[in-house]
Amino acid sequence: MKKDVMILAGAGQIGMAIARRLGYGMKIVIGDKNLQNAESIAGIMNNAGFDCTALEMDLSSRLSIRNIIAEAQKYGRITMLVNAAGVSPSQAPVEAILKVDLYGTAVLLEEVGKVIAPGGTGVTISSQSGHRMPALTPEQDRLLALTPTEELLSLPMLQPENIENTLHAYQMAKRCNVKRVMAEAVKWGERGARINSISPGIIVTPLAIDEFNGPRGDFYKNMFAKCPAGRPGTADEVANVAELLMRPQGAFITGADFLIDGGATASYFYGPLRPEQ
Repeated sequence: MKKDVMILAGAGQIGMAIARRLGYGMKIVIGDKNLQNAESIAGIMNNAGFDCTALEMDLSSRLSIRNIIAEAQKYGRITMLVNAAGVSPSQAPVEAILKVDLYGTAVLLEEVGKVIAPGGTGVTISSQSGHRMPALTPEQDRLLALTPTEELLSLPMLQPENIENTLHAYQMAKRCNVKRVMAEAVKWGERGARINSISPGIIVTPLAIDEFNGPRGDFYKNMFAKCPAGRPGTADEVANVAELLMRPQGAFITGADFLIDGGATASYFYGPLRPEQ
């Protein structure tokens, strides 16, 4: 029996929280570079009554992305995309961050946008980091939004001499995600579909706990201690926003980015987290 299909890219806590909120009654195809992670999430959800299949997927590979789309289409119409895949500044070098988080996300949005069903919706997980870096010029933003995907990594602003460190690479990738979503929303709209992004702050996941206990741990703990919410967030709070964006209640929302960080970015610019000048 054919079902509507959700593609979940990235087998982590945020992606699973969104899939659990939205994926009942659907076929959920879970892709992750680590197949064991995808199988673990699929197992948890299948044991809770969902219908999930796990696949190996490399976000940095167009072929791999096309393969998971082809597999998803065997089950029915692709009506939802949840992209929660990526690497963090402490996990990977500059080149990998740009290849996965920047280029890979652009390719995924492009390829799914070619086949998304009318009425379909998508959300990609960006980051508060993209909101922290200095503003780019309108021309730089336009290039991030509209440059053909296979030319993105050749942009001068993304060359090694112009990327200071892995955090800067991550910020550029997340800024690109937001701009790419805006541009893709126009194309998705031609198919009667919508795409948005969510920029979470510090969300408690196994990865975040590793960060709290790592060399940047004090930085992160200070960030959520001095943000207005006074705490980190949870994956289910991100899923709350995703549910609004992907359900009919969000039918007039597309090409938008939603910052959900407990006010940390507000504090960074106008409060106690503001860097000393």
